[in-house]
Amino acid sequence: MTRRVSIFGATGSIGQNTIDLIARDRDVYDVVALTGSSNIYQLAWDAKQLKADLAVTADPMRLDELRAALSGSGVEAAAGQDALIEAAQRPTDWVMSAIVGAAGLQPGICALEQGATLALANKESLVCAGSLMLSMAKQHGARLLPVDSEHSAVFQALAGEDMDAVERIIITASGGAFRDWPLEELAQATLAQASSHPNWDMGQRITIDSASMFNKALELIETREYFEVSPKKIEVLVHPESMIHAMVGFNDGALMAHVGPPDMRHAIGYALNWPTRRTLPVERLDLAAIGALTFRAPDEIRWPALRLAREVMERGGLAGAVFNAAKEMALDGFIDGNLGFTHMAEIVDEVLNASDPSHIDAQMTLDNVLAADHMARQAAKNIIEQKAG
Repeated sequence: MTRRVSIFGATGSIGQNTIDLIARDRDVYDVVALTGSSNIYQLAWDAKQLKADLAVTADPMRLDELRAALSGSGVEAAAGQDALIEAAQRPTDWVMSAIVGAAGLQPGICALEQGATLALANKESLVCAGSLMLSMAKQHGARLLPVDSEHSAVFQALAGEDMDAVERIIITASGGAFRDWPLEELAQATLAQASSHPNWDMGQRITIDSASMFNKALELIETREYFEVSPKKIEVLVHPESMIHAMVGFNDGALMAHVGPPDMRHAIGYALNWPTRRTLPVERLDLAAIGALTFRAPDEIRWPALRLAREVMERGGLAGAVFNAAKEMALDGFIDGNLGFTHMAEIVDEVLNASDPSHIDAQMTLDNVLAADHMARQAAKNIIEQKAG
């Protein structure tokens, strides 16, 4: 029996790794929809190779280009936000949510409303609207599975365990491109330097977020939301080798660690095949050859994003939506050359401090999340323009 699958964010690194796994076992899957943004050639190529029903570009100006690329293939073409929502509303069994940023929230919610298993690589969905996502999954009998390597590792370490016995959850961080840089040099870090990761092959935005540790800040909040644990139980540990993805500590002193190569196909494959395990084309670690694994405590002066994430978890409500929106705008500012590397955290801090408490404390609904997102983006835009001017 085939499984119906859709991949949102198909042209990014997570989407491409998902396609790699599906293509290796093609007869098992019926591909309903693939979505992407500007890489029309890749989107069309994958849609034709996988014989997808539908291919969607988020950019409505690229629809004619997508149609031309799909001509004669039988694959339907569509474009724009409405088309993304319609694609997410098509009946399917399993959906990969790999659109980067808050843009992935609405398609993910639509997939949950269909009762699908949602493999969540879009961490921003839980950061912005964790309780809403979890309640939607419960309401519609859907399953939400983590795909971030850290949260997949925690999920696996907790299999069969009692959450009441959990004392702490430790998520690891590589430290990114600047983990060994002198602190005083960070302000001069360039876009090219921030866009190169020492261990992982990821898209530019996530790679820069890794260098600033905003990626880990989002994952702190995501851990709180997905596993519903106290923020005090969540720790970050810098682990340059990126072999241990997470650890769970229990009340008897045991520490369960998930160890694997820095290859996202493991977490993707685990979610794709859950609750069973199937053979995956990933490296088998030779620990004797590796020799040693190292760890260090994170420096919140170097990485203020971690402190900001703690503040967001303390405030609760819609603070996550504000945090993420400000972070996305600050990242855009850095990529566009309007902000220095260390200014990104300053922007997020200013937006959080300036946010109206009534907006943060508003009820967790999709409309309120989107409203908080919009207000935070506008506030960040204004601050960035002042700094750039």
